Amino acid sequence: MKLVLVTDAWQPQVNGVVTTLVELVKELELAGHSVEVIHPGLFKTKPCPGYAGIDLAVNPKAKLQQMLESLEFDAIHLATEGPLGWAARGICAKHQWRYTTAYHTRFPEILKAAVKLPLWIGYAIFRHFHKHSSGVMVPTHGVLNLLSQRGFKNLKPWTHGVDVNLFSYSHEPIEYLPLAHLKRPLAVFVGRVSYEKNIETFLKMPFQGSKIVCGVGPLEADLKRRYEGINWLGLLPRQELAKVYSTADVFVFPSRHETFGLVMLEAMACGTPVAAFPVDGPQEVLLNHQTGVIKGGILSEDLAKATASALEIPRYLARQRALEFSWEKAGTLFHDNLVKARQA
Repeated sequence: MKLVLVTDAWQPQVNGVVTTLVELVKELELAGHSVEVIHPGLFKTKPCPGYAGIDLAVNPKAKLQQMLESLEFDAIHLATEGPLGWAARGICAKHQWRYTTAYHTRFPEILKAAVKLPLWIGYAIFRHFHKHSSGVMVPTHGVLNLLSQRGFKNLKPWTHGVDVNLFSYSHEPIEYLPLAHLKRPLAVFVGRVSYEKNIETFLKMPFQGSKIVCGVGPLEADLKRRYEGINWLGLLPRQELAKVYSTADVFVFPSRHETFGLVMLEAMACGTPVAAFPVDGPQEVLLNHQTGVIKGGILSEDLAKATASALEIPRYLARQRALEFSWEKAGTLFHDNLVKARQA
């Protein structure tokens, strides 16, 4: 199969969507499929307002149309709702090509937090984007149900995975020299320091050990100024990030509006248990929907209590839960959700 993947999120950006798409392409190619990735680096770009490190294509439609018309493909997938996604959507409509989309990020909640845009307007915009998609891939049961209630159609269950070789298991926290001087236990947050991550709840919660933040983002300077005693590591290569996960005693995930939360799986693969709120992303990662058993972490409306309780969880249970996810399975589900671009 020849697939065209159109995405506004791609390397060198660092986020969960990029990680997902890079791993997805790798799995599809290993399975013998051909993938053509169309990303912002192929166009003139400008920085996304308020999000340093994320560049968006500027007026891409004409060039994108030339590219798509010159390619031979069996299926086309629009991974994101940015400038490239919207432009590709219009081109597909013009040629009557069928396509699939994905709902990676709860942008209506981000827009409400960032610019006070009412939720109903945000959901109306994104419902319109996905309106003619032949399959909207959604990584959690909770978000799928939410979108269904919001009037989204053609929703398809999907999932994500984790590289259990890169994020290798340690039966006890390792000694990581840059953090060796800190008082234990170590609580770690990994992710963009931005509106949707609810990171301030982590920063201000009571905790007897040391707090560590890995990531950058638009709220970073303000939060550094207002919260003392936090250890900020910035953006780390993934090999170094694996060491941070492995040295941590607990991974804290304060987001309430995550569609999945890959960083939880990465931490758990290293053996680090998770503390999180009982919302969609963490429930998908920690809760086995068949058995109703939560494994590898603690879900609670009291994040500080969840963090304290997660410290008591054996590390092998976190690893066991992470092993239930794989990029191979995610790639197979993705492939099965695709549709032929051109109807017979």
